[in-house]
Amino acid sequence: MQRIFVSGIGTDVGKTVVAAVLTEALQADYWKPVQAGDLHNSDTHKVQRLISNDKTVFHPSAYALQTPMSPHGAAAIDGIEIDPEKIIRPKTKNHLVIEGAGGLLVPLNDKDTVIDIAQADDHIILVSRHYLGSINHSLLSLELLKARGFKKVSLIFSGDEHPTTESIITTMHPEVPVIGRIDDEPYIDQRVVAYYADKFKSELK
Repeated sequence: MQRIFVSGIGTDVGKTVVAAVLTEALQADYWKPVQAGDLHNSDTHKVQRLISNDKTVFHPSAYALQTPMSPHGAAAIDGIEIDPEKIIRPKTKNHLVIEGAGGLLVPLNDKDTVIDIAQADDHIILVSRHYLGSINHSLLSLELLKARGFKKVSLIFSGDEHPTTESIITTMHPEVPVIGRIDDEPYIDQRVVAYYADKFKSELK
């Protein structure tokens, strides 16, 4: 069974939509270990609305924090400290899609970051979206994953194609396959997610 860890090069790059597409493609279980803010419309709620299969199980977050900000700060406001040892993966015989919070080095506490939730044999899927500075953020993220020894890393591009940005990222990291792209759609619903899920399915084997 695959364990896919979805992270972004930053915030608002399309990570939750990608997580929904991957969940639908594999009819996988879904887990957001740390949710910060908007607890009545969390990323888990969003993915639930976007998928159409009846096999996916949604596992509760280990930490559900009130404030939409970095988890370490949101936890401080709630008067707690995030303990990575309490972030225990759900037991399932199904594929599992794990959605991180923000980027790889978003802090959970004074010493641990989001990348510390990932495990060595996870398939890390990094979501990259073009903006001023995104090349640097993409390359830094890929270099960090390489330095940490993750063996299976893939890219998904989000948003309209930007050839000069994407080509330099893939040229400098030819070992990282590109699963595909999710375009800037006028809206995202179950049909759109199902379309991309079908498109990406063969790349996830």
